[in-house]
Amino acid sequence: MRHLPGLFALGLSTISLTTAPALADAPAQPEATISIGAGDAHAAERHMVAAAHPDAVAAGEAVLARGGNAIDAMVATQIMLNLVEPQSSGIGGGGFLLYWDAEAGTLHSFDARETAPLAAGPDLFLEPETGEPMGFWDAVIGGRSVGVPGTLLLLEELHERYGSRPWAELLAPTIDLARAGFTVSPRLAGAIEAAAERGLDRFDATRDYFFDADGAPRAAGTTLANPAFAATLEAIAEAGSRPFYQGAIGEALVTTVTDAGGRMSTADLESYTVIERAPVCARYRGHSVCGMGPPSSGGIAVGQILGLLDHVDMASQGATHGPTPLGLHLFLEASKLAYADRARYLADADFVPVPTAGLLDPGYLMLRAQAIDHGLAMPPASPGNPPWREGPTFAPQTVDTGDGTSHLSIVDAAGNIVSLTSSIETGFGSRLMSGGFLLNNELTDFSFRPEVDGVPVANRVEPNKRPRSSMAPTIVFDAEGSPVLVLGSPGGARIINYVAKTIVAMLDWQMDAREAVRLGHFTNLNGDTALEAESDVAGLAAALEALGHTVSIQDLNSGLHVIARTTDGWQGAADPRREGIVLGR
Repeated sequence: MRHLPGLFALGLSTISLTTAPALADAPAQPEATISIGAGDAHAAERHMVAAAHPDAVAAGEAVLARGGNAIDAMVATQIMLNLVEPQSSGIGGGGFLLYWDAEAGTLHSFDARETAPLAAGPDLFLEPETGEPMGFWDAVIGGRSVGVPGTLLLLEELHERYGSRPWAELLAPTIDLARAGFTVSPRLAGAIEAAAERGLDRFDATRDYFFDADGAPRAAGTTLANPAFAATLEAIAEAGSRPFYQGAIGEALVTTVTDAGGRMSTADLESYTVIERAPVCARYRGHSVCGMGPPSSGGIAVGQILGLLDHVDMASQGATHGPTPLGLHLFLEASKLAYADRARYLADADFVPVPTAGLLDPGYLMLRAQAIDHGLAMPPASPGNPPWREGPTFAPQTVDTGDGTSHLSIVDAAGNIVSLTSSIETGFGSRLMSGGFLLNNELTDFSFRPEVDGVPVANRVEPNKRPRSSMAPTIVFDAEGSPVLVLGSPGGARIINYVAKTIVAMLDWQMDAREAVRLGHFTNLNGDTALEAESDVAGLAAALEALGHTVSIQDLNSGLHVIARTTDGWQGAADPRREGIVLGR
């Protein structure tokens, strides 16, 4: 039997599910199982790809059908996403990836988050005249917000380490489609139109690509070629990441950034590294839920929400038809506590001491759970005092936003698994394009204020630091150590709620992948409660208000892509809120 760790493995960059220590004992709870119904989600016996665009999924699945593995398929899928869903992710951004090596029985996590340039400091987003933070969109648009990208190096390093198909072969479908032109989807067309009022037409290269000669946004159904991106990929297909980080592609990128007011240099590109970090795992209903640690807050915050709920009977508070008002209330209260800790403690652990083990300690979470009143919503929660906290006290940071993110889940025939969440931050990032791809605005994920009342903010801007993220690529393992669920989502700070909610829906409320993905969203970032408009949970607003919640009905646009193990293989579900699909065979 395999034994799963329930906490951060200090000093390790991988978790072995054959040798890791067992989790500390938690209060007895019924061990949940994942229920997989027929539904209309895609089922497959051998392999599966779930991602945000049909062309990207088709590219990845074709690689698996030719005998490639999960890493090969991930490269092909992510590169195609850069072309057909450019507003969300690409080689101008970064991401976090979990990789399950089935043969070795080990889980790896990789940090390809963007870094602040060496010339960036605490004043990056402060108005020079007043010392006050800039307006959000003033900070986003232009070179100031661009962090050193990590996605391409992540793809290359993982392919060199684990890939089986030739590198150039994996890029070829995107090169061909970039030259021939792809069909602009309704979602991309709508995003272009919406972003036109937020600076998308400010810079020549971006305006010429996303708008026609008359200045109108590209319409759905039209064909859009990207010869500049094809040329970029051809150079990368031949020479790998070198032209990007040490050559002409990178030099052009830096010129684009600095001409628009940024502080990046070619030295920043040359020094960038992908970091293999220890995965973060937490116990829930006899399962081990594993995700990404700092600088992402995703793995810890998802683990905290589930750890707080592990002490209550959530199974009786929902079913396949949806949750009860009490079930929503308990989840939202746990979320308040997790986001309170996130605001104070979570940042790049290479720069500030993050008490990861303490934040996920079962005893600490048991004490924190006592603040949850089953009959009354608490006001915004205060951060807790986790064990093993060292170093100075930090001031809380306000919640960040952003929706320029994508997620893909892949399983191959050998049982290897990839869960990758990648991003350029806000939709269309900084609005800057270089080499046919958009550049991120990830630096706006830092706190604009470096300190509050003289107390430093953990997630303040510092040279070479990686901004805090909410991305939460996740793999769930059963009590035997076998992977049973692969998921993640875009959605800015709400990613944490989307992922945790889906796990609760499947483990507690016995929903299958399709039902869990379609379940209406409910979020609380330690303030007001938001319920998804026109969803099954929107009708519970009055019941939650009676419990003391301040409720708003909002458009909560996720992009969940879930793959779950079944007795016959795998079942996948793509989020109907976007345009993704699932393919496998």
